[in-house]
Parts: sequence; C-alpha cells; structure tokens
Amino acid sequence: MVMCMPRRDLPPPPPPAHLRAWLDEAVVRADRARILRELGRRSLGIGRLLLLWAVSGVFALGWSFVGMGLVAFEEGDPVSGVLGLVFVVLGVGVLVPGGFWFAWGARRDRQVRGLLSAWAQAGRDPAADSLLRAPGLGLAWLLASFGLGAAGLWLTFGVALSARPGEDTTAEVAYYMGLGMILWITALLGLGKAGAHYRWAIRTFGA
Repeated sequence: MVMCMPRRDLPPPPPPAHLRAWLDEAVVRADRARILRELGRRSLGIGRLLLLWAVSGVFALGWSFVGMGLVAFEEGDPVSGVLGLVFVVLGVGVLVPGGFWFAWGARRDRQVRGLLSAWAQAGRDPAADSLLRAPGLGLAWLLASFGLGAAGLWLTFGVALSARPGEDTTAEVAYYMGLGMILWITALLGLGKAGAHYRWAIRTFGA
C-alpha cells in the first residue's frame, strides 16, 4: 500500500496504529520517511524562508506606498494631498492582501507541524529521523534571520537617532522606521521558526 502525496495538497495523516499493524512494515517505513522529508521541506526548507521574505517584501512595498503618501501630505498643497491619498490607498491595497497571505501561511504552517508530529510518532527510523533534525537548515535560518534583524534594527533606530530637524521630515523618519520594523519582525519570525523546530526535534527524537 503506497500512499499518494499530491504536490499541492498536504500529505494525509498516518493510518491508525491498529491499521499499521496489518500493513507491510517496509512500505509503512518508506512512506513515513518520504512524507517526513516532504513535510520537513515545507516546514524548514529554503523555499519556506524565501516565502517568508516574499511576504515581508509585500509588506515593505505596501508600507513604501504609505510612506510616499505621508511625504506628499507634508507638502501641504492640494495636489500633493490628492497624490498622497492615492499612495495611501495603493499601500492599503497591497498591505491587506499581504495580511491575508500571511494568515494563510501561518495556518498552513500549523497544519504542517501537526502532520510532522503525527508522522514522527508513527514509528521510528533512525536514518530518516536524523535527516529530519536538519541542523544545517536550522543554522541557515538562524544566520539569515540574525542578518536581517541586525539590518532592521539599524534602520529603525539608526535613522531615528541620526535625524536632524530641517533636514529630515517626520514622514521620512516614520517611513524608514516602519521599514526597519518590518525587517526585524520578519527576523524574529525566522528565529522563532528555527528555535521551535530545534525544540521539537529534541523533544521528539532526543538529544
């Protein structure tokens, strides 16, 4: 009995224990190893990191439109006011779908974690389980998130501390600080993801 695994849909949950006892042990072990690899890729793969950054990029784009709107509002003339309103509407039009995309990703991530735990507890295979720890991928998430977080903190606080009255407008400072916050919040999500996977692996498979 070989389980089908659609590319776009999530793998099925493991069969109940009383059914696994009737199945061929080698087939069950092979299915478990293959599905755990797929779930691990969806949970901690580089593609997942790039997807997180893509969502962050959508928020940054939306905030850029809002920032241009704030700068236009500070001009004070009617034409700039209308232009600022257009930019703000565009920004909201980008931020709202980005929020839905983020919520969908968070919900899918919870589903993947649930399936990952269920399949990990459905048996033991030292070779497959050791690959699922993925220390290299976890380190990649940590280093990339640390770099992004450092850039975000520098942008958030560096711009605020270096701003000079008469040279930098309030809208410009708010824009750069908001952009920096998007970066370091994304970094915190990445660090949390790597830490959660490490704790799960230790709890499930041992040190």
